[in-house]
Amino acid sequence: MFVLRSWPGLAIACVVAILAAIVITAVAGVILRAAAHRRAWAQLLLKRARIPFRFFLAVIVLWIAVTISLPADVTAVWRDVIHHTFLIAAIATGVWFGAALAVFVEDLGLSRYRLDVPDNRYARKVRTQVLILRRLTVVAAVVVGLGAILLTFPPLQAAGASILASAGVIGIIAGVAAQSTLGNLFAGLQLAFSDALRIDDVVVVEQQWGTIEEITLTYVVVHIWDDRRLVLPSNYFTTKPFENWTRQHSELLGSVEFDLDWRVSPGGMRGELNRVLAGTDLWDGRTGVLQVTDAVGGYVRVRILVTARDAPTLFDLRCLVRERLIDWMQRYSATSLPRTRVEMVETPEPATPPARSRNQDDARLFSGTPDGEHRAAQFTESIPIVRDGDTGGPADTGGTGGAADTGGAGDRDTRDPGDRPE
Repeated sequence: MFVLRSWPGLAIACVVAILAAIVITAVAGVILRAAAHRRAWAQLLLKRARIPFRFFLAVIVLWIAVTISLPADVTAVWRDVIHHTFLIAAIATGVWFGAALAVFVEDLGLSRYRLDVPDNRYARKVRTQVLILRRLTVVAAVVVGLGAILLTFPPLQAAGASILASAGVIGIIAGVAAQSTLGNLFAGLQLAFSDALRIDDVVVVEQQWGTIEEITLTYVVVHIWDDRRLVLPSNYFTTKPFENWTRQHSELLGSVEFDLDWRVSPGGMRGELNRVLAGTDLWDGRTGVLQVTDAVGGYVRVRILVTARDAPTLFDLRCLVRERLIDWMQRYSATSLPRTRVEMVETPEPATPPARSRNQDDARLFSGTPDGEHRAAQFTESIPIVRDGDTGGPADTGGTGGAADTGGAGDRDTRDPGDRPE
């Protein structure tokens, strides 16, 4: 007893405790590994609880060793500090180990429901709910552990009554301050247990197509088809509409549409469609229909409906049908390809209009046209002038008479009436 209650004895006791913990964990590991060859749960337990169990066991055996071999010259204050420290460590590691065991139980339940089967709707529902419960379990374990650690301090034990009395006021204040966070929290719980959304559901959100990759208490991760991740708050799926393609089952119906020429042969296309569907394993055999849904304007619309076991397979099947039918039309039915018809009409060129009508703004009275030139010649011809004493003789050509009218007035006498001969 004197050796144990000394500092060398304390060191020896601690080493022995650590060795004992190592031996115990090694024996437990060997047993579980032997059982793992026949039982899957043993391997799962090793994966989840091995490290927490080692820490928890090490704290317990060290606490026992220190309690037994702590030297007598250590004061009571230091003894209380050491024991309090080991108590806090034991609570923390114990909560860790307990949470690991809870997660192990949840994984054990998940292992019964496989997702790699065609009809996995119920399995996806259970997986979504269990994952939400796992997060709640971890949060609850952390809260309980922190509460237990705080209650180990005597001042907090005395203040516990007042803390509980003011919990209502604090809860109201916290609820108002964290309204959006609490809204997402309750939305996450609603999504998990209302069966509105599940892991691996195919959805269309924000005009993006993808699958539900993760559902937490506050957000949902959507795996977009091009390997991007769209992270949305949980209350998005409780306040806004979205498309869920696998709500009831994973089988889907898809369409392929063509706008073709009026000379297309629907019967020939239907035969080629049947050959394409018969030669691929993407089609699940439920629906394969070709219909002419519209025939107005310059095109004939042909719609094809096909089904597949899930959304990715349906997308590949639609692409395959579209490619094969385009190839068939190019090879064997070129008249089916869409055409745009344009009627070319040649308008005859009008006759050359007269010069006056060609340019009315440039028309002139005495020039520019034959009529104008003739009119100018009439006004510029010699006008006979008779002077006093002249009764005959040649006419005087001294004036131009541009202002006189030539309409039959070439011999008009321009003298005063009093000067005219009788």
